[in-house]
Amino acid sequence: MATNKNQSQEKATLSYTEKVWQTVGIVALLVVTILIVRVAFDILLMVLAGSLMAVYFHGLGDAIQRRTKLKRMPAMLISTIGTLILLGTLFWFMGTKIQQQVAELSNTLPHTINNAKAKLSQTAAGQKVLESLSGDNSQKLMSTVQGFFSTTFGVLGDMYVILFLGIFFTSNPSLYKDGILILVPRSKKAIGKHIMDRISLSLKGWLKGTLFSMLLITILLGTALSIVGMPVALILALITGLLEIVPSLGSFIAMIPGVLLALTVSTNMAILVAIIYIVAQTIVANIITPLIQKKMINLPPALTLISQLIMGTASGALGVILAVPLLAILIVLVDELYVKKIAHNDDVELDKKLLD
Repeated sequence: MATNKNQSQEKATLSYTEKVWQTVGIVALLVVTILIVRVAFDILLMVLAGSLMAVYFHGLGDAIQRRTKLKRMPAMLISTIGTLILLGTLFWFMGTKIQQQVAELSNTLPHTINNAKAKLSQTAAGQKVLESLSGDNSQKLMSTVQGFFSTTFGVLGDMYVILFLGIFFTSNPSLYKDGILILVPRSKKAIGKHIMDRISLSLKGWLKGTLFSMLLITILLGTALSIVGMPVALILALITGLLEIVPSLGSFIAMIPGVLLALTVSTNMAILVAIIYIVAQTIVANIITPLIQKKMINLPPALTLISQLIMGTASGALGVILAVPLLAILIVLVDELYVKKIAHNDDVELDKKLLD
């Protein structure tokens, strides 16, 4: 009896030790998985950006096909190649025009900065501003900005990867969709396809709303800056329109070169240009864009802002750009995989109670 009791205690001890090791193994596996996801998160964001580019190419190709009655392949070639040529021409045109203004700015900016410092130093608030922009504070600010705009392979490298991912996804989208559906159990393939279609529709809505906002702020700024006589008004408006893809922050980032170029004209022009940027951004971001987003894709504004803050902290500028489409994907997944399942279970329980 004593021997059996000792054996049972030994088995209990061994089982407890095994449970401890199992727990340690699960925690270690979870930590390793989190580290892998953290390292590969920027890569996953580039995959999402490539998917959005493919959505754009397909949407434009569909529009071309409807209007011209062309076959699918020629319409997609026009969509892809035409967009790349248009962007290349646009960047070349902006580069040549801005280069002249940058040369003028480099000659006049030091004198303008000295005058601004002299005016700021005359007031207590101005002195605090100068202190915050000097010494260690300026270095911290620059390091923060560099960290925010740093990317996995550098800006050009990331653009290169995203571009080719978009082209690959555009050329044969069914290959990648079918590859994802292979991972889904046979009984759930219909639901998986439905979820993918909902995600695609949601991303198309976000993309349409974003493109419309980019076009609108370009027109508003181009018109306003031309009226006040700002040099290269069209180029500044185009830069702002392109940066509108960065929600809430893009237009304010674009305001910096606009105000600096306005300083080459006069201080009053710089103040006027800053006011124009702020008013245009306020109108588009707070009035027009929410209306567009509500029709195209229904996202809560608070969740949008929270997602931008989280993604900006986690992945910098690319995270801020992709925060809204990523939020749209998460909302679809939560709705399909959790909310509808709970609603279905509640309906089943209610039916049982009614039958009883």
